[in-house]
Amino acid sequence: MSDLPRKAVTRTAKLAALPLGFAGRATWGLGKRIVGESAEMVGQQLQQRTAEQLFKVLGELKGGAMKFGQALSVFESALPEEIAGPYRAALTKLQEAAPPMPTRTVRAVLAERLGADWEELFEEFEDKPSAAASIGQVHRGVWHDGREVAVKVQYPGAGEALLSDLNQLGRFARLLGPLIPGLDIKPLITELKDRVAEELDYGLEAQAQRTHAEEFADDPDIVVPDVVHQCEQVLITEWIDGVPLSEVIAHGTPEQRDRAGQLLAHFLFAGPARTGLLHADPHPGNFRLLPGGPDGEDDWRLGVLDFGTVDRLPGGLPATIGACLRMALDGEAEAVYEELRTEGFVKETVELDPDAVLDYLLPIIEPAQVDAFTFSRGWMRSQAARIGDIRSPAYQLGKQLNLPPAYLLIHRVTLSTIGVLCQLGATVRLREELEAWLPGFLAEPSLEESAEESAEGSAEEKEGEAEGEAGEAEGEDGERAVEA
Repeated sequence: MSDLPRKAVTRTAKLAALPLGFAGRATWGLGKRIVGESAEMVGQQLQQRTAEQLFKVLGELKGGAMKFGQALSVFESALPEEIAGPYRAALTKLQEAAPPMPTRTVRAVLAERLGADWEELFEEFEDKPSAAASIGQVHRGVWHDGREVAVKVQYPGAGEALLSDLNQLGRFARLLGPLIPGLDIKPLITELKDRVAEELDYGLEAQAQRTHAEEFADDPDIVVPDVVHQCEQVLITEWIDGVPLSEVIAHGTPEQRDRAGQLLAHFLFAGPARTGLLHADPHPGNFRLLPGGPDGEDDWRLGVLDFGTVDRLPGGLPATIGACLRMALDGEAEAVYEELRTEGFVKETVELDPDAVLDYLLPIIEPAQVDAFTFSRGWMRSQAARIGDIRSPAYQLGKQLNLPPAYLLIHRVTLSTIGVLCQLGATVRLREELEAWLPGFLAEPSLEESAEESAEGSAEEKEGEAEGEAGEAEGEDGERAVEA
């Protein structure tokens, strides 16, 4: 019934061929060098062939392989420029499309889940998918009440495919590591595996999307399509048009790039504060620019799709993040170090120099030091090189830091969003969003300051009361004069 290569042996063989292919191309490259071709030309050819094979296989398999590819795609901006070009086209393809499921499979799933007369629920239904992702694909339709809808149909066998792929990818994570300097592949794969069950549950996804749709219903900047109907393996939501963020990255105007970047940063921090949920799949395929922002039709809003992976944060993002960021910006090395130790970022068995930790953090938080920061691939590459170069002090210090489980997903989402901002090359007023939405970023007034403010308030109240009494007295005197 499914077009997914479901047999574990088939999928494993395809994935296992990847490192063999890498090795084969290295041998081919050596042969080219022996016969006199330049190292630079051979290197570019090798990189292009590797990119084509890797992402062709990941895209064909959908499942966990494609999910992994999409997770990698947002880090493309960290690649050195001389090798980023060949990867860029292959990576961005995974953000918007994958080979579709056969029509007969789609219709069989809909008949099984919506009933044999499922077509009566729609005024129109397009057999050709409008988008395909790691565990399902989307078809455009018109619901029986006239609303345009997006019908997401889950691939049969998607769960088995996801786990099989991620297990296999985990076995040669070391070989994939060099694709993105400074990114540890193994924890990324582990975290993706931990989210499999949740992402397959369209009931949980519908609940998260409804929460966001209700909260942002009248928002001038963010658009979240509401849920129309949900059942096992099928999720139907309102349809939204717009320019995919991948197109803005490729061809957008400077105004579009800056607006998209600002809205993406806004949603990253405002979303958890307003809904208690963190949208945890921030690759460009899940966002659209829609006309009609606060300044009219020539302005833009951000459409947000796919709530299959969320982090539940009832109080919003942890206040520790905001407090550490604020103290780091203020140069309070000892205070930052103690907070990191308390939260488990520095284990009890590890002793580090607080000033060295601050030096490690400051370049990363540079975007929050200024009113507006221009994200770029060059800046991202410099950070990746600093942290990923085994010869650098930053690499040695970073190895001694720890990432507590509660912060894993927050860290990946933040890093991924920064990756997209760098792909956009957007100038963003990040500090403005931090001040508005990040708990702990603005310092709470001290007891002394609170007492002073309270005293000032009391004095002002007394002064106001005295003025009021004086006014009343003048009024009474006036009344007496009139009577006289």
